[in-house]
Amino acid sequence: MTTTTAIDCGLGAELAPALAADLASTALTLAKRFAAGATMWSIAPSWEPHALHIAVEFVHPVIVGKRALPAVALTGPDLVDLVRVSVRPGDIVVAVADADQPDVRSVLRRSPAWGATTIWIGSGQRPQAGLADHVLWLDDPDPRAPATGGFVLFYHLLWELTHVCFEHPGLLKPESSDDTCVTCSDEGRLGEVVTASVDGLAAVRTARGIEDVATTLVDPVASGELVLVHAGTAICRLGAEDAS
Repeated sequence: MTTTTAIDCGLGAELAPALAADLASTALTLAKRFAAGATMWSIAPSWEPHALHIAVEFVHPVIVGKRALPAVALTGPDLVDLVRVSVRPGDIVVAVADADQPDVRSVLRRSPAWGATTIWIGSGQRPQAGLADHVLWLDDPDPRAPATGGFVLFYHLLWELTHVCFEHPGLLKPESSDDTCVTCSDEGRLGEVVTASVDGLAAVRTARGIEDVATTLVDPVASGELVLVHAGTAICRLGAEDAS
């Protein structure tokens, strides 16, 4: 699913080989998640038509007889809370925003605790590395870039390439992970505190669901804070820019 040639974007320019490879890799991830039962949630606080357009594309079969893919646009105020109550472990969050959009930054850094795979589409200054699983970016500082068609190209290609991946079911098998501690068979996992700690315990949401986590090493913790969970214990509190 990788390529070493540029792709004509139809906008008087070409996609660089690295960006073409990123699109292919992102499409493969999408196909794997959809094959496992994921729903896609699209957000674009400053450019809501993009969120709506993404959802329309993915619920529309690419050709007759192909599958419609579950996708929903989330719009309006209180976006972080809206995504929080909507997303399930294994789902996908696609954000269209610049690197400094606060609601998008908050959603994407919390998404690992919710068990969601994240895709960030944007332009201008790039976001901090690690804030999303996949970043598809136009290095164009022009504030009019979101209206030029480049973003639309990105999600149209993702929609079509995702269906291409479905034609190769061998690519969609779940991947095993060895990112575990050899001592306790537990990895460091991002968690979002659901209820404030009481007597050294708090309810924490992770990609596995709601867990009772020991918090004595980091107490006190409040609802909404992010912590790193290892072997059932919160071992550190994460700040606004630490979740990556």
